[in-house]
Amino acid sequence: MIRLIKKRSKKAGLPPGTLVYTGDKAPVTPKITVMDYDEKNLYEAELPSFDGCLAYKNKPTTTWINVNGISHIPNVEKLGECFNLHPLVLEDILNIDQRPKIEDYDDYLFIVLKAIRYDGTQNEILTDQISLILGSNYVISLHENNVEIFDSIMERIRTAKGRIRKAGADYLAYALIDYIVDHYFIVLEKFGENIEFLEDEVVKQPSPQTLSFIHKAKNDMILLRKSMWPLREVVSRLERRESPLINDATSFYFKDVYDHVIVAIDTVETNRDILSGMLDIYLSSVSNKLNEIMKVLTIIATIFMPLTFLAGVYGMNFKHMPELEWAYGYYGTWGVMILVSGVMLIYFRRRKWI
Repeated sequence: MIRLIKKRSKKAGLPPGTLVYTGDKAPVTPKITVMDYDEKNLYEAELPSFDGCLAYKNKPTTTWINVNGISHIPNVEKLGECFNLHPLVLEDILNIDQRPKIEDYDDYLFIVLKAIRYDGTQNEILTDQISLILGSNYVISLHENNVEIFDSIMERIRTAKGRIRKAGADYLAYALIDYIVDHYFIVLEKFGENIEFLEDEVVKQPSPQTLSFIHKAKNDMILLRKSMWPLREVVSRLERRESPLINDATSFYFKDVYDHVIVAIDTVETNRDILSGMLDIYLSSVSNKLNEIMKVLTIIATIFMPLTFLAGVYGMNFKHMPELEWAYGYYGTWGVMILVSGVMLIYFRRRKWI
């Protein structure tokens, strides 16, 4: 929550449409890749800036402009000038803490998604904001990090696999969204493995470290839920063809994506319930372990109470105690103590206290 307030505080007091990058990445030169294609032809290039983007705006072919790195504000402004993007769209692109959403600007659709990846080195889940702008014959994808995440989609276009080269910009947008949703299941699968490990540890050997793992897993699940739940509404609107930019044929593919999103959300909710139950199991296990320890200590103290009494009686310094002059008094006292202890142990075992 502190991090969220810190990001939004950069825009406090500024008028709507003010371009402020809210991320923590240092300004870098973006990597701009253009793929212009139809069923038979493909042109691919890497542009040094957005100056050349205007040439692809009204072409009859399908154009995909992929931008990796959005921290340089003048570049984003230039992109907005080329495609007549609303200032609020540019503002949302630079505000990397957006929730998944879709906005219709008649000539284009503005879509915000959250790409999720698992960092195995630090054992944590990371999210990256992906902004998509879908026009009649173009798609613009913007990614905060200066790394390529859509390599497989680019390869499909190069090799003309499937129907991606035969379809239009709406199908390309579907392919990008489907790619992001499919990667949710990779993260959820890894997360499920971690939950299975935690379940075994909670039952067999719970420790304070286990509680720390459960707490971290609950936070990760909140992050996943925050990224996936709003996406259901986004894909639902695309499926219902509320915009003329979505063709009838493509809407069926969005139905498939919608089903995948629902499955992912169900998995998240199931894992949340498992983690909540796991926390209860951990507390019960710790409590039972403490009860076992207290039971053993109580039994030991109870057994030694009569022995302490006997030792206290014969430890008194009275001269006229009959047993003090008895030759077997010492051994007799030990015998009584052992007998009392044995009787108490037998009684406790019959009552199933031990």
